[in-house]
Amino acid sequence: MGFLSFRGGVHPPHFKEPTARKKVEKAIEPKIVTIPLRQHIGAPCEPLVKPGDKVKVGQKIGEASAFVSVPVHSSVSGTVKQVKEMLTPSGETLCVVIESDGLNTLHESVIPKGDIESLTGEEIKNIIKEAGIVGMGGAGFPTHVKLSPPPEKKIDVIILNGAECEPYLTADHRLMLENPEDIVYGLKAMMKVLNVNKAYIGIEDNKPDAIESMKEAVKGEDGIEVVGLHTKYPQGAEKQLIYACTKREVPSGGLPMDAGVVVNNVGTAAAIAKAIKTGMPLIERICTVTGKGIKEPKNLLIKVGTSFKEIIEQCGGYNGTPGKIIMGGPMMGLAQHTDEIPAVKTTSGILVFTPEEAKLPKPGPCIKCGKCVEICPAFLQPLYISAYSLKNMFETAEKYNALDCIECGSCSFICPSKRPLLQSIRVAKREILAKKRKAK
Repeated sequence: MGFLSFRGGVHPPHFKEPTARKKVEKAIEPKIVTIPLRQHIGAPCEPLVKPGDKVKVGQKIGEASAFVSVPVHSSVSGTVKQVKEMLTPSGETLCVVIESDGLNTLHESVIPKGDIESLTGEEIKNIIKEAGIVGMGGAGFPTHVKLSPPPEKKIDVIILNGAECEPYLTADHRLMLENPEDIVYGLKAMMKVLNVNKAYIGIEDNKPDAIESMKEAVKGEDGIEVVGLHTKYPQGAEKQLIYACTKREVPSGGLPMDAGVVVNNVGTAAAIAKAIKTGMPLIERICTVTGKGIKEPKNLLIKVGTSFKEIIEQCGGYNGTPGKIIMGGPMMGLAQHTDEIPAVKTTSGILVFTPEEAKLPKPGPCIKCGKCVEICPAFLQPLYISAYSLKNMFETAEKYNALDCIECGSCSFICPSKRPLLQSIRVAKREILAKKRKAK
């Protein structure tokens, strides 16, 4: 078969071998969970519980306060101990601390919701919203919002992202091998919501077993095609995935829906299937715990709210002194300064580097080699956006289309002078967006 791709991109080492062939293990039940009321892009939730309240598995403990938001549910049964501001992977936010009773008593609302054939598209979308489902590839955008395009935006294609192009991570790979049926079921549910007849499942060619597994799962399904993609980073980025699968281009400043496409992660599709089939909201996910700083790398099925420290201990603990802890992958993940933080809906991986690996190289002057321009998958000129950002010339950086940067980090990876390209471009984007908000 011919493999599809996009222009630009880089080839970082995969480092997936330690966990690629390891089956998903169910993590040990946590005794205490700390569940943030904001685990998604959008407005935080309003707490529905107070200290002393008894809660059950799957019970809603945080209500969405806006359209771009999703509810949050308890991952254990037990007693609420605290509702207070606490540290999470993305900063301080209001959290609900629950002491588990070890019984895992299901809430009365956790019941099967029917099947795709008997449910309407609107009912499926409501099930997705009430289950608190977000993009599980890392961004955490509320899924029901993606499935609610404006009437003038005609969607005719859905793409499921099974590329998992970040080095080290194998959570989606294992999901496609171990539970392909739920991925297809969730995809069909989304197709019904959007009333589309064509869908692609894009998988990189370094996962031939996953390609075969998904092809077997879609046999006899009309309109669903599994496509192989060249292994290249950032193959899983929305705009690059859309181009690889459909040859459509998302316009500058536009969204995938401007190209008639909605993109979701394979993990999101599996969570939708679970919500419809069992009524269980999004309270657990597969997480790859890996890196040279981990004694026994594993793929674990973890409950939302479990501390990083507990999860790492289940993998044999640290292999010496940790140099850096990252939630997600090395290219786009978030570095953490402590392991006393909870896993959230978007914790696709916990990566631990040794002190040697974590050491940052000293940046040198730009030599105008043009490598960052050559590999930029968004067709930008990172060296100039970065230079203007470092001089606080954000208006000029905007003229160079800074807001089109997808923050993949390819430019920083390829730079021979080890310039802080991505970091400075991120600063420019924040400043430009802040100015736009003030002007409204």
